[in-house]
Amino acid sequence: MKKSGSVSRARLGAIFMVLSGVFLTLFPVIRPFFDESTLEGASQFASARWVIAHALGMGGFILLSLGLLGVYLLLRPTELEPRAFLALILCWIGTGLTLPFFGAETFGLQVIGRAAFTQNSTDLLPLVNSVRFGPGLIFIGSGLLTIAAAMIVLATAVWKSRILPKWSGLPIAVGFSVYIPQLQGAPLFQPIRIAVGLLITAGCVLMARGMLRAAAEVQSPGGAGNG
Repeated sequence: MKKSGSVSRARLGAIFMVLSGVFLTLFPVIRPFFDESTLEGASQFASARWVIAHALGMGGFILLSLGLLGVYLLLRPTELEPRAFLALILCWIGTGLTLPFFGAETFGLQVIGRAAFTQNSTDLLPLVNSVRFGPGLIFIGSGLLTIAAAMIVLATAVWKSRILPKWSGLPIAVGFSVYIPQLQGAPLFQPIRIAVGLLITAGCVLMARGMLRAAAEVQSPGGAGNG
């Protein structure tokens, strides 16, 4: 691949990183938080807000995996390429494991909530926990752990790279390391989830700025892109 192509893709990756952080913050902001044992809660499961919020969450993870491709392209010419590649692969695997649970929660709980609200009965609402804590929990648990591992590996690669600001990978690593414990639906947890989303967004923005600066240096006169 030509270096100019790699630089262009790295810049696109920076855009993906920023959008990922924004989407992952909007997810808990838009997501309704409510008493899930009531008919009012059932109506929230059936709402457009529920679907839109979770679609943003899914989009955030997809864009994160694409953004890491841009980071990998910048680090590929360095001795840290194996570590960057490992982070990329782990992120892709983790995203693949996480998305099925998002789909089940988005559309499965919407169907349950709509049926409960239509029947004016809470009898179906116990099925919500059957969806959440069934086999899908293994998927999202292992997926988020894998993504957290990917971000930690990425942070160590960025720290040693001398291409990106060495501290720019830390907020993302910390944010995803604490992502699993705050996956709760109670209203009490909404501010915590938003705060974690903002931490990830800050990390994505810092990473993207470093990516754009590194790409500009590669293409500048006398830069690596002209060698």
